[in-house]
Amino acid sequence: MKFLSQLIDIIYPPRCHICGRYLSSDEDHPSSHHLCNDCLANLIPITHPICTVCGHPFLTSKGQDHLCENCLRKRPWYDSVRAPYLYSGPLMEAIQRFKYNSETHLTSSLGTLLSSFTREWVLDPPATDFLTIPVPLHRRRLKERGFNQSLLLARVLAAELGTQLDYLSITRKRYTRAQTGLRKEERRKNVKDAFSVIYPDIIKDKKIILVDDVFTTGHTLNECARSLKKSGATCVICLTLARTLVD
Repeated sequence: MKFLSQLIDIIYPPRCHICGRYLSSDEDHPSSHHLCNDCLANLIPITHPICTVCGHPFLTSKGQDHLCENCLRKRPWYDSVRAPYLYSGPLMEAIQRFKYNSETHLTSSLGTLLSSFTREWVLDPPATDFLTIPVPLHRRRLKERGFNQSLLLARVLAAELGTQLDYLSITRKRYTRAQTGLRKEERRKNVKDAFSVIYPDIIKDKKIILVDDVFTTGHTLNECARSLKKSGATCVICLTLARTLVD
């Protein structure tokens, strides 16, 4: 098997999934996530302190994690949100290609980036106690795009963490405009009451990992979490690969 793998690498040398450069021998290892050293170095990690609920990073580099003003004023339906990286640079380019150019080969690298972060961020209780659910697309959007990028990421995450994957219990019942380009209040109204749990018996008393690609204002995740909580979910933790710094 090792010989076959080496032979394949000779015939089809591995390339960085973001920039396309051939990977050197020291770059071609599982922890590289099929990314070259330059692209890995240009991923901008989110550092503490952050809001303990929405995960928003504070401008200061000192101090402990604490609630932000928005979460103090109005607590979201989800219990917490975490993302490993800022939505910028090569990661932003990769996510946009993945999402809008149908470059689904990026699933492995982007999915393992998210799962590696999740394994390091120790869940309490263990991840195996959770049900992993992707943010659903409306069937019309799914037909237009051909795939749900959040489901592809969630599938990798569930396999890595050993959780059960559920992409049928919650649905997007109303077709909505794309959130990109909308203002904060427009985003909130756009997704209000857009989701529905169709199998509440599966959700009841469950702890949920809710997966999406990018966190911007959090309204989509919050509406999903609201539907899940109202259907009896006891905990909803949201995971995204990246987040913007929009309040």
